[in-house]
Amino acid sequence: MSGAHAEGTSGAGALGADAPGADALQAALESRIRTSFDKQAFLQLLGASLGSVAPGRVEITLPFRNELVQQHGFLHAGVGASVTDSACGYAALTLMPDDAAVLSIEFKVNLLAPAKGARFIARGEVVRQGRNVSVVRGTFSAIAADGAETQLLELLGTMMTVQGRGLAD
Repeated sequence: MSGAHAEGTSGAGALGADAPGADALQAALESRIRTSFDKQAFLQLLGASLGSVAPGRVEITLPFRNELVQQHGFLHAGVGASVTDSACGYAALTLMPDDAAVLSIEFKVNLLAPAKGARFIARGEVVRQGRNVSVVRGTFSAIAADGAETQLLELLGTMMTVQGRGLAD
């Protein structure tokens, strides 16, 4: 992802893909994110799955389920916002030190289209990483039965690096 900075990190996200030991660091990074994701009871309740994990980028997929719709039969906007917030938080966490946790400080969501599709994908990426806060961008898209993708939501947010407060991801 262009624009992501790994300043001041000691985590796996601090090294480029072609650095010595990059495969081992990528495996450790992915394991860290997947372990944390598996603790997310809310995302499990929604039926979300962790997709790709890379430094500064994370994807989360979600199948369509009738239990998640609003009164007009569209996926509830809160579901899309929540899954996209999580994708962005995990994208930020990939660039944080290994002993850090991540918390959302704020986010703004623009709803672009009614959420209908066979499945959905949230993509989070770091726009700018700082030592204490990171700016993130996320998208939430519908995937139709024929594979066509339509963006439904755009998120811009801020994530906080949490260290020394008893939280762990």
